[in-house]
Amino acid sequence: MTRYLRYLVPLAIFIVLAAFLYRGLSLDPKRVPSPLVGKPMPEFSLPRLKDPAATLSDTDIKGKVALLNIWATWCVSCRAEHEVLVMLARTGKVDIYGLNYKDERAKAQQWLAQLGDPYVANAFDADGRTGIDWGVYGAPETFVIDRQGIIRHKHIGPLTVDSLNNEILPLIAELQSTP
Repeated sequence: MTRYLRYLVPLAIFIVLAAFLYRGLSLDPKRVPSPLVGKPMPEFSLPRLKDPAATLSDTDIKGKVALLNIWATWCVSCRAEHEVLVMLARTGKVDIYGLNYKDERAKAQQWLAQLGDPYVANAFDADGRTGIDWGVYGAPETFVIDRQGIIRHKHIGPLTVDSLNNEILPLIAELQSTP
C-alpha cells in the first residue's frame, strides 16, 4: 500500500498543478478584477495640470456620468488611445476627466497642445499616490463613474473604437438613462 502511495501522491500533485495551469492559461490578462468596481471612487484633491493653483477633486466629478482616464506622456499605449479619446470628446456623450500619472507637467501640457485635449479637466498626480488609491496597475486605465460617484467599470489598457462601442458607450447610455 505504501509503495503505491509513493507514486500516487506526486501524481495527484502534478494533476492539481496542471489543472491550475490550464485554468490560468484560459484567463484574459486584460480582465483584472478591480475591488473598486461597485464602490465609491476614492477621495482625492490634486492640482490641475494646466493651472497648479486650481484643484480637481472627486466632488468635481460627482453628479454626472463621467470617465476618468489615467494617462502619461511616457506611456506608449496612451498615445495609441489618445485619438479615440479625442473622438469621444467631440461627440459630447460623456465628460472625460484625466489623471496625469507620474509625469512631468511641461511634457504633459505640450502633449495636449500637440495632440488635442479631450479632457474637461486634468489632475496632476506627480508622485502617483492618488493613482495607487485608484488601484492603478499602469497607464492607461479608464474608469466609468456614475452620478453618485460609484465606479461602475474599469478598463485596463488603451481604449479602442471596439472597446468604446462594445463596453463603454453602452454602459454610459445605461447609466445616463437611470436617475
